[in-house]
Amino acid sequence: MNRLSRRSSPFLYVLALVTAAGLCGCSASTALTGEKLDPATSASISYSEQPLIFYRDASGRAALAKDFVYVAPVAVNRGGNYRYYLWLGIWTVSGETSKDATRDGFESIVLVADGDPLQLEITGWTIDAIGASEPVYSKPVASAADAYYELTFDQLRPLAEANHLRLLIGGNDPGLFEPWDDQRRGKAALLEFIDGPAY
Repeated sequence: MNRLSRRSSPFLYVLALVTAAGLCGCSASTALTGEKLDPATSASISYSEQPLIFYRDASGRAALAKDFVYVAPVAVNRGGNYRYYLWLGIWTVSGETSKDATRDGFESIVLVADGDPLQLEITGWTIDAIGASEPVYSKPVASAADAYYELTFDQLRPLAEANHLRLLIGGNDPGLFEPWDDQRRGKAALLEFIDGPAY
């Protein structure tokens, strides 16, 4: 009996370590939201780890061209005062590199959540528009334009809970952006964001 317990102890110890390592790995890989302290403004900034991705066909401008928009939430907390924003990373694969052309139509956007429209006006094109000193999200490509839109927490929830979300823009090249590929991780991240800490 003594011999058996001596043999099984190292095995059980290794098994416990492997299980603990596996659990740590799982929790790290499933975290879909993050938080950081802005170094200059001391604002606490919450964000999603995975944006929603939208696209539209732009083959009228160039063969196989597409326009893309990444959409993700930001919560900025200054001493318990929360403000909410949507970040948009706007880019194209049509060869267009002009920031003005990329931004065209995004001064005002409409997000349609299960048929219900939500119109948002641009807050700003740079991170200082939300009172932060460094980017929360990395641009998908170097030529992408950033845009920030303020909204309320109550406006954010229907976007997170919608079964079908689309994006409309106006400007010189108006159009409709549809979800790109599988959006499950982006949707899960947005739901985790709104169900996170009590705002």
